[in-house]
Amino acid sequence: MTQLNNLADQAEQNLQFFESELFKTVQMSDLYPDSKTFTDAIAKSPIKEIVTRYERQLSEDKDFKIVDFIKANFEIPSHRDIEVKESTSSIDEHIELLWQKLTKKADDKNLGSLLPLKRPYIVPGGRFREIYYWDSYFTALGLVDTKNIEIAESMLFNFIDLQTQYDCIPNGNRAYYLSRTQPPILGLLTELLLPLKANQSDFLKLCINGIENEYIFWMQGKSNLNVSNTEFKRVVLMPNGAILNRYWDENNTPRPESYKEDIELFQKVDTNNSDDFYRNIRAACESGWDFSSRWLGKENTLESIKTTRIIPIDLNCLLYKNECLLSDFYAQLKEHAKSDMYAKLAKQRASAIGEYMWSEQEKFYLDYDLDDQRVSKVKSLAGALPLFVKLANNAQAKSVGEQVNKDFLKQGGLVTTLSYTKQQWDSPNGWAPLHWFTVQGLINYEDHKLATCIMERWTQTVKSYFEQTGKLMEKYNVCEQTVVAAGGEYDVQEGFGWTNGVYKAFRKKLVK
Repeated sequence: MTQLNNLADQAEQNLQFFESELFKTVQMSDLYPDSKTFTDAIAKSPIKEIVTRYERQLSEDKDFKIVDFIKANFEIPSHRDIEVKESTSSIDEHIELLWQKLTKKADDKNLGSLLPLKRPYIVPGGRFREIYYWDSYFTALGLVDTKNIEIAESMLFNFIDLQTQYDCIPNGNRAYYLSRTQPPILGLLTELLLPLKANQSDFLKLCINGIENEYIFWMQGKSNLNVSNTEFKRVVLMPNGAILNRYWDENNTPRPESYKEDIELFQKVDTNNSDDFYRNIRAACESGWDFSSRWLGKENTLESIKTTRIIPIDLNCLLYKNECLLSDFYAQLKEHAKSDMYAKLAKQRASAIGEYMWSEQEKFYLDYDLDDQRVSKVKSLAGALPLFVKLANNAQAKSVGEQVNKDFLKQGGLVTTLSYTKQQWDSPNGWAPLHWFTVQGLINYEDHKLATCIMERWTQTVKSYFEQTGKLMEKYNVCEQTVVAAGGEYDVQEGFGWTNGVYKAFRKKLVK
């Protein structure tokens, strides 16, 4: 318990530091091109002492220079590209070497923002020097394929440890991510690893509480909802009495890792309500789709962001999957009352998704806009998640598949949305996790021809780019494959965990 308290105390000190004038001054000063750099710095002495020292020197030293102060008091992380110097004859050999480069050993305690993990883990690559929650499921697909099962399992248990210590699985293992999580994939990771275990019951017993606690986290405040109080954090009471979920963040202030960007963006907003604006920016980060026209009131205007006013189809499908998995897992553990309870909850959510997020006019699954009280106009690959979780009926699946083929499929793979914007989770970009969800969804409904076409085009995009540059990237331009993918708050990153994982998983399916 003392160790847990110490970890929590260190995290709290970092959170307090992010509110200090020292931190805000540095972040607004353009000292570092990437705002994330200073949030990842490691203090050379306790944070409180450094802040006190800064205040004293600032008032007493007429020649005070912030650059010299930072150098004396912090270790600043350097941005290092992932390099595989060894000669490789194929992309598969390169990925095997990349796993080694992207692996971090168990963490030592430090005075930085990192939340230490007791087991090894894979980081995505580039500026992402820590574990990321939903990334890790797609990374694990490739780890399992290449027999790196132990590291995939250690990441699963790292997430359960984080949940035990901080009452949620944060976006990543940094203090500044503690106010939000990411799409729930703990159950999917467990489902992926379960067939590989000799004693499945023992493995489930180690994981089941974590999966259930994550579900409880998402459903916080459910019992308090009523006709006069229809929203609380991540739960929303719909007009028919059903409960669906949205993305949220506990904080409504600028993100420490993007402090200046958030301040400057808010200055363009036509409102004085900074609380809603910052929470909506943060909630979009919880979605993993930061940023996309899905969350915008005006398609091309990031300052119109309204994430918490959107009921996302993909999130609710993943929570439906969690309810189904909890029902199945409890049945395997012979806890039939709990199994029946989660089966009932899954049935209720499936009905609500069908009522509020299936568009009979569009013949497609869409997000639901709470303000407009109708489905969103933005079509995205999130609409394929009902196929991934086997929620759609055959007619709905057929219609979704036809539109994926007609509208989303490009020469290099699948575009993320049908909206062409400056945001990275829109066209013309394609992303590994959405290819996986869509392909697996199509396979679930026996559309093997389209699934195979998508896998072939995506893997060829990844392979061709690798052959030209020697790199695997976070995202790809699937409309113009020779053009580097762009958009968003930072340059396209290389490494890259989920691209490697999905590429390997697709190659395995293609050779069957």
